[in-house]
Amino acid sequence: MIAPHIEYRKAAVARLTSQIGVYALCDLDNVPLYVGQSTDGIRARVQRHLTSARSDVIANRQIDLWEVGFVWAFPVAQKSELNNLESCLFHQYDPKSQLMNGKVLPPPEQQMFLPEPEVLQVIPDKELEERKAPQLRLDRQAKHYAEIIGHFLTVKNSPEIARAMAAHFARLARYHQSLLDLSK
Repeated sequence: MIAPHIEYRKAAVARLTSQIGVYALCDLDNVPLYVGQSTDGIRARVQRHLTSARSDVIANRQIDLWEVGFVWAFPVAQKSELNNLESCLFHQYDPKSQLMNGKVLPPPEQQMFLPEPEVLQVIPDKELEERKAPQLRLDRQAKHYAEIIGHFLTVKNSPEIARAMAAHFARLARYHQSLLDLSK
């Protein structure tokens, strides 16, 4: 039997657009973690991320799939639009909460009006709320932080992984503070 959240995620992703475009993997609070683009369809690319199939950001421990609660999709009509839209989104979201992309994308060639995304929740409501518990999030984030450090030390010592480590450490500090706030 497949876990209910996996069935839910599979059904949710099936509703994503198959158009080419840019997407954001977002955390349980609907805050972007990662921005990417897909030339073979947003649905197919997001599906690969969420199943860990051929996804460098998962293999390099940059993202913990447990923390992904939402996907934002920004379909485009032409491949020539992808790089600029991805850069615009990266530079809008990264200053607010550092993205796990690893590398910093170049500034957009031209500023643009950002379209409203197609927002898709990929975890059932009950599980989403349960995962937001500070003690669960802190524990999970601490374990993931240890994994990315181990990966950095033994597999891939790179500026991209170091940048993702810094983003995870900032999240760890926020979750730590949320847990401490429960004692007030």
